[in-house]
Amino acid sequence: MRALIQDRYGGADVLELADVPVPAIHDGEVLVRVRAASLNAADLEYLRGDTIVRIAGPRRPPHRIPGSDVAGVVVEVGPGVAGLTPGDEVFGDLFTSGFGAFAQFVAAPASSLTIKPADLAFEQVATLPQAGALAWQSLHDERGVAPGDRVLISGAGGGVGTFAVQLAAAAGAEVTGVDRAAKEDLVRSTGAEHYIDFESQDYTRTGERYDRIIDVQARRSVRAIRRALRPAGRYAIVGGMLTRALETVVLGRLIARVSDQRLGVVAWRSNDPAITSALIESIRDGHVTPVIERTIPLADTPEAFRRLAAGEIRGKVVIVLD
Repeated sequence: MRALIQDRYGGADVLELADVPVPAIHDGEVLVRVRAASLNAADLEYLRGDTIVRIAGPRRPPHRIPGSDVAGVVVEVGPGVAGLTPGDEVFGDLFTSGFGAFAQFVAAPASSLTIKPADLAFEQVATLPQAGALAWQSLHDERGVAPGDRVLISGAGGGVGTFAVQLAAAAGAEVTGVDRAAKEDLVRSTGAEHYIDFESQDYTRTGERYDRIIDVQARRSVRAIRRALRPAGRYAIVGGMLTRALETVVLGRLIARVSDQRLGVVAWRSNDPAITSALIESIRDGHVTPVIERTIPLADTPEAFRRLAAGEIRGKVVIVLD
């Protein structure tokens, strides 16, 4: 089978398209013919070997074939699998179970997969497992988003951001999107009433305050973020700099003792059935449309990684395989 392989950490140039054996399946696994896979920031961290990735692979990637979000067709079922049969159309997140989505076939735990609704395309569901789920979780904590809330989303033109803008707008929030100037038209089209170009303006210094800030980039300090939060505001990191995330976790606990503000990192729940169902219903209700900038063949994935690293991708890029 054709697959994108990675034998060392680095930039897009370390990726190679190669012929490799079709993976064998074990207890609890199924073999999936991949029809679509989407690119995430987590895949970029895996490519570069960012700090948290090197815990599992200090010197080289722990898995040779990258790619976490997958959609495809079950072609073989291993021992101990119930509920899936050959021919089933499925999708899921393989981040915690070995990656491997950027290939013609992948062996995946049955527990990581959900049956694809017949009325949704493979390309659509391939965008949901990480970006859609993170956006949903960032907005649905113990308090949730109420109509009239002022919600700011930093990184609004990317994969998580385009989902978050739509979900917040559907909940009745007044949404402000933050990203580079080239993405303003996209972000406004997904439901943002206001827009800030982060390259020319710091949203923490505008004097505006928000009920909720969703941060996909995590560039600002906790002190700066608090300037932009209302007294009972919520701030959630869903990506970006690890040092900022750690700072937020530590200081957020201290701040919670002396104020009603809550600052933290989204505790991502992979392949949560309730979240997956909610996202599917949001698409069916017309509240959410996965923003797919383009679909590409597997051979063009390295260039997509370059564009992702440069912050150029608008929404999601989906890799389509036959």
